[in-house]
Amino acid sequence: MAYGAYVPYWRLQRSAIAAALGSGGGKGTRAVASYDEDATSMGVEAARLALRAAPAGVTVGTVLLATANPPYLDKTNASAIHAALGLPRSTVAVDAGGAVRSGVVAFGLGIHDETPVLTVLSDVRTGLPGGADERDGGDAAAALLWADHDDVIAEVVGGGFATDEFLDRWRVPGEVASHVWEERFGEQVYLPLADDAVNDALKSAGVTAGEVDHVVVCGVHGRAVRNAAKRIGARPESYAPDLGATIGNTGTAHMGVALAEVLDRAEPGELVLLLQLADGASAFVVRTTEALRTYRDRAASTVAAQIESGRDDLPYNAFLTWRGFLDREPPRRPDPEAYYGPPAHRSEAWKFAFVGSRCTECGFVHLPPNRVCSSCGAVDQMEPVPLADTKATIATYTIDRLAYSLSPPTVAAVLDFDEGGRYTCELTDVDPDAVAIGQRVELTFRRVVTAKSIHNYFWKARPIRTAGGA
Repeated sequence: MAYGAYVPYWRLQRSAIAAALGSGGGKGTRAVASYDEDATSMGVEAARLALRAAPAGVTVGTVLLATANPPYLDKTNASAIHAALGLPRSTVAVDAGGAVRSGVVAFGLGIHDETPVLTVLSDVRTGLPGGADERDGGDAAAALLWADHDDVIAEVVGGGFATDEFLDRWRVPGEVASHVWEERFGEQVYLPLADDAVNDALKSAGVTAGEVDHVVVCGVHGRAVRNAAKRIGARPESYAPDLGATIGNTGTAHMGVALAEVLDRAEPGELVLLLQLADGASAFVVRTTEALRTYRDRAASTVAAQIESGRDDLPYNAFLTWRGFLDREPPRRPDPEAYYGPPAHRSEAWKFAFVGSRCTECGFVHLPPNRVCSSCGAVDQMEPVPLADTKATIATYTIDRLAYSLSPPTVAAVLDFDEGGRYTCELTDVDPDAVAIGQRVELTFRRVVTAKSIHNYFWKARPIRTAGGA
């Protein structure tokens, strides 16, 4: 019914790796999740884009997060996405994680559930400095809203799977980077699996490779992906652009991001073949519908626009710091205050979904929500007002070059929201020299701090992204 893809603001030039280390690197760029982003926060951003474009009145019954790099183990990460979206308590929120192929599980469960399912695919990909995973990886998220509805924009008409047990890529708990076996071995295993999955998918859809309009091949094994694509036999012009050159291989998220890129430009009635190679092969045939034509009027942002609006001058030392490979001197100040569960739960709607309160007597909007109106003094005459999707204007700002930050300096701004309400918050994905009074901003869900192994999520503001990174 709807989809959304989120590509982070920052890009790392692969040539910066070789410039710093004397080896590695390469051409192009990779997308980099900021110091205050993770698989959960990026998943929220992708899901918000999908839900904005969904038809009115659709109630999500299940949220399913798939990631190979979950911020939490032994705790459901999808519940934070559920809270940030302000979904009903009756909505189920579950994780499918641990491997890149978990994204296929999310895809499959979404199309078979009777109630609307929001599947979120998100990953932060990294590797040891100077290695292939660091160079070729990328960070992104995608969200797909599945439902049995008259206005679906695409439907799965065929699928095929092939599974085998072999060691290609693995990482045990506690390790910061994956191990990869010699590429020729993995390629020999993957290619027959890819043939089987594609043949079964095409057969179940009742079509041939030559009839497919768009082909997406992705996976964690570069050589196998390239050679599997050649064996499909589709028309050369049907192959989707290589996103790896601009954002990198985004792991679990890549199939969803690539599908979103195709849907951004596909026409109604076209066939899309998706093939993912990860611990086996998974293939889907998707057919677009007439509803796709009008859907684009509601869509908030395309993949191409987000790629174009990124900033590609991230220093390599900042990238290493954000990923934890460069241990910088900590601030000479007290540690961040520990995160407390009970107060956070009491203010859950404010903290996660950015819900303020509006006085029903005079209309004054309070951020954070309040029981007593600051304008007219009315007590307990409030109604909730969600503002996470409301844009704002910078009333004034300050640049703090003394406060500790992984991306200094810290920029704080007083924001006036379009629907009323004023609030002071931190700006992110921002050029300090370009901040100005009157600048338009939007909210973004971020990980503010991690203290005592607990992630504290809240909302920051960012300049509205336009082509060229402004």
